[in-house]
Amino acid sequence: MSQIDDFFRSRLDQMIDLKKPLAILTTHIPWQELEAAVAHRFARQVRTGKKVKDIDLFGPNVAIVGGGASNAGRPRLPMRLMISLLYLKHTFNESDEGVCERWSETPIWQYFSGLEYFEDRLPCDPSAISRFRGLLGEEGVEELLVQTIMVAIKLGLIERRALSTVIVDSTVQSKAVAHPTDSRLLEVARQKLAQAAKDSGILLRQTYAKEGKDLARRAGRYAHAKQYRRMHKSISRQRTILGRLARDIERSKTVLAQSLQDALNPLLARAHKVTEQSRRKKALKGKDKIYSWHAPEVECVSKGKARTPYEFGVKVGIVTTLKGNLIVGVRSFPGNPYDGHTLAEQLEQSSILMEATGARPETVYTDLGYRGVDGEIPEYSLKHRGKFKRLTDKERQLLKRRQAIEPIIGHLKSDHGMNRCHLKGQIGDAIHAVLCAVGFNMKWLLRMIARKGVLPFFLSLFYALIIAGVPREIERVDYQGDFNRLSAA
Repeated sequence: MSQIDDFFRSRLDQMIDLKKPLAILTTHIPWQELEAAVAHRFARQVRTGKKVKDIDLFGPNVAIVGGGASNAGRPRLPMRLMISLLYLKHTFNESDEGVCERWSETPIWQYFSGLEYFEDRLPCDPSAISRFRGLLGEEGVEELLVQTIMVAIKLGLIERRALSTVIVDSTVQSKAVAHPTDSRLLEVARQKLAQAAKDSGILLRQTYAKEGKDLARRAGRYAHAKQYRRMHKSISRQRTILGRLARDIERSKTVLAQSLQDALNPLLARAHKVTEQSRRKKALKGKDKIYSWHAPEVECVSKGKARTPYEFGVKVGIVTTLKGNLIVGVRSFPGNPYDGHTLAEQLEQSSILMEATGARPETVYTDLGYRGVDGEIPEYSLKHRGKFKRLTDKERQLLKRRQAIEPIIGHLKSDHGMNRCHLKGQIGDAIHAVLCAVGFNMKWLLRMIARKGVLPFFLSLFYALIIAGVPREIERVDYQGDFNRLSAA
């Protein structure tokens, strides 16, 4: 019956224009190789069983449940479908929900995902994309980036020798957090502690809910009116309230189970840290400061910009080709290290990603933030403005293209989502940075295919058969002109 139904349905390759860049790119991505490269991350894992107290006819005993590998559950979604959704999400800067909605309405996106017939439905639940992304990990999404580089080489959109000369720069990937203020952090800490105590079954003498909200509101108004003495008085009262609440929980948690105490200890330690840092005007050296309760890994990074002197997130290093503007490496660096100290790790990642192409970085152009680290990278030739007198005329000319990476960073943030990371933790920062680079390279491939006129798969096969059957003296044919005439027809 399904075959009869399909007989009366229109195929996707008959509904779309196969000469569009996305349709052409679909036929040139090695989907089977990509699936095989990440398949080991989705192997079924054997989980150890849990001991559960039970009572049978002979009295109380301990049973083990949940052991071994389970064959029950819903079948896994196709690997190509999930990979294509990640590609499309960051290429067109969509959310998890938005890419699913747009996929159900766009035939060429379904063709890109490997479907044969149009389906008016969601490809999956949006939460499945989040779980799939977490299972891929940083190494898995790096494999998606590798394939974009390989496709660019195989289609001849960039020369292989262009990968040996690269530009390296750093930027800040902002986290999805509110602007940190002492009054807000103290109020959030109070709310979280009160909720954690309620979930653990602790009956608090007072939660200070009404007074806490009123103090946070007054602190904001006093700051706006530049009445800083009154503002500091409100913040001092907030510290007092948070300390009382924390001590009340510490006294009451001794009667709880050990598992509940272990869950409360990190929250209490974080609350004490927020209290202590609000007393000091400046952070002590060697001690990290908390800027967000739900994302304690966030750092304050200053890049010397007039409009945004401070950004809250993580430092990200980016490597692009000097000619061609293709991204060949992206990596996050927690801890806000000096730019020069990240160069060796950044170039190591780029060398690994470009290993399949047979090329590796040799000459590196940077700004003055990377000077003084020549000893750490002896196998690379480092060029920057500080060596201007020692550079040749050609190297000085190429150095003028170093700032070409700046608009690339701008497109990563405005067109591919690097301006705000919503993923959790440091691993979320690393995954998001690489996926933004994947989206940029995909957009680069679509733009270059439209500009240079790469042939669709069936036409390239047709011309290959013609070349195999014609004599050597008439082998040179204007294929680009034939393609343009076919497109016009």
